[in-house]
Amino acid sequence: MSKKTLLELRDEIDALDKKIQLLIGNRAQLAAEVAQVKKISDDDSIFYRPEREAQVLRSIIKRNDSLLKDKDMAYIFRQIMSACLALEQPLNIAYLGPEGTFTQEAALKHFGHSVFTLDCASIDEIFHQVEKGNAHYGVVPIENSSNGVIGATVDMLYSQNLKICGEVEISIQHQLMSANQSQEIKVIYAHSQALDQCQRWLSNHYPSTELKSVASNALAARIAKDEVGVAAIASEVALSLYGLERIAKNIEDKAGNVTRFLILGKEDVPTSGEDKTSLLVVTKHESGALFDLLEPFKQQNINMIQLAKHPMPGVKWEYLFLIDIEGHKDDKKVNLALAEVSSRVLKVNVLGSYPVAVL
Repeated sequence: MSKKTLLELRDEIDALDKKIQLLIGNRAQLAAEVAQVKKISDDDSIFYRPEREAQVLRSIIKRNDSLLKDKDMAYIFRQIMSACLALEQPLNIAYLGPEGTFTQEAALKHFGHSVFTLDCASIDEIFHQVEKGNAHYGVVPIENSSNGVIGATVDMLYSQNLKICGEVEISIQHQLMSANQSQEIKVIYAHSQALDQCQRWLSNHYPSTELKSVASNALAARIAKDEVGVAAIASEVALSLYGLERIAKNIEDKAGNVTRFLILGKEDVPTSGEDKTSLLVVTKHESGALFDLLEPFKQQNINMIQLAKHPMPGVKWEYLFLIDIEGHKDDKKVNLALAEVSSRVLKVNVLGSYPVAVL
């Protein structure tokens, strides 16, 4: 059999593209019909279903036998699903701004690009925007592989009543940038965590340069854009967005730096078949209290993914525990373990059960 010419291959690709476009259009039509059914039923149907989306994406990855990587195939369908959901009900997503932050990147990775985004000045504001109904969901950082748990988020989880509806992980790579890479750098701006994560590199390359902490790396990039002699540590997205020049690439001290983000909403999420449950627990002030807390999970053979100690907001020398376990709170063994834990501690706050991150 003779090899196909380049023109023949391109013709086949064009024909396939037409079929793909037609099928996507058909899917969009079905999504619009689903929206109409939900509206007619008048049963307060929830348009965005985190567990359903996780199940669909897992199925796509499971049956992928193409040359494309699993994550790439899932990403394509993530965008299709996002566009189709926008036909049913466009989502408003609150994130830590300004534009160009890792939190915005996490929001778009999780929800796709067919959403409206609301940039917030602080983690507190993200919670409040969701509470007030100005955003359907919020995206907040919860832990970093280098720095650990994000205290401001834990404080708000303790004091507010939002539910954790999902999670997403972002690989963190820090870029040093300025408006003009040839200028002398007198000040470097970044979020405090970025400064911590690049501390050794900065000490070696800019030992005498003033370091200033700001609310976000994207804000640092915005400052660097407008001021002479100023550099910023920020993301690749911010570098492009604010039209800056790269001074140095990937300056984080530890390779493989990852930040985990939580998706916050008002509704509980049904089981997806592969879930996590997050808790905040206040133990009794007595010997063996931590053992009493952990024992029920061992008895039910439940894997504990995270156990982090955090100061209780507003109370000196008192602590609470942030715990992540495998399973959904409605699973029988998880339900039994939580009931037993509740009888042994001062307080248990189930923050939510949600699908394990797919993308």
